[in-house]
Amino acid sequence: MSGEDRFEVGYALAQKKQKSFVQPSLVEHARSRGIDMVCIDLDKPLVEQGPFDAILHKLSGKEWHKELEEYEKKHPDVIIIDSPDAIERLHNRISMLQAVSDLQVGDEQETFGIPKQSVMDRADCLGDLKAMSGLKFPVIAKPLVADGSAKSHAMSLIFNQEGLTKLKPPVVLQEFVNHGGVIFKVYVVGDYVKCVKRRSLPDVPEDELNRSEALCFSQISNMGSTQQCGASDYLQAELPPTKFVAELAKGLRENLGLRLFNFDLIRDSKAGNHYHVIDINYFPGYAKMPAYETVLTDFFLSLAKLKASSNTPVAN
Repeated sequence: MSGEDRFEVGYALAQKKQKSFVQPSLVEHARSRGIDMVCIDLDKPLVEQGPFDAILHKLSGKEWHKELEEYEKKHPDVIIIDSPDAIERLHNRISMLQAVSDLQVGDEQETFGIPKQSVMDRADCLGDLKAMSGLKFPVIAKPLVADGSAKSHAMSLIFNQEGLTKLKPPVVLQEFVNHGGVIFKVYVVGDYVKCVKRRSLPDVPEDELNRSEALCFSQISNMGSTQQCGASDYLQAELPPTKFVAELAKGLRENLGLRLFNFDLIRDSKAGNHYHVIDINYFPGYAKMPAYETVLTDFFLSLAKLKASSNTPVAN
């Protein structure tokens, strides 16, 4: 460790992310328990800073990846949170959900999967219903690239072929599943798992399947403020079984090779014990999570203990 009885975490985050995540309450709580959080100066070479016991980051690009590699060569025992290659997998909405398809969870009561989906990578595909690979309307159209930008959050609910022709490829079409207007957001921080519910897109009744206009939105979990999602249904909605969610989170953590992420889960209205994973995000807005200061500090302490007990570099 870099400093007697202290564990130093260098963080490299975009300004907006830094402002929302590195709040004084987190810094002070971590410091009181032996964790020092240090801002990495992005205007200076990384190898000239530290040394850090761990590097927490949410940056992308070849230059940053190269800086991390050079730092690891100089400090082979540093813990990188998380591997840039593993994070990159979540930047593509097809490869991110493949991790779900590869999962095996030993729960006999609940089942899971992903909605039927197809990629439209050319404009001429948008006018060809055969390219939908059997998807039924309505469908949710999402940009193929999920890099956290405002553009990557621009989504729409499409009810017919005419709506498809207005999209800009490459896009992922995901068959819409009625889910009671409730979405479950599962936060993962190392071994810690927390599931919360949020308002979502309302169910689409049969008599609205022929509507012409598309419904545009930025995030499904933001729809509660603009749609009438059924307040009583939302309040009465039960969270998925804790054991099921924990096993699903553990499997994704292992398949993705990530420590910090969340995934969006919906319950199929037609089959109450079947769930769909519809999205996975790296390093989400943890400050929205109850007692996030304690959760993140406990996570850093677990890394400190792991590093202290190991005589070999910790695998990233």
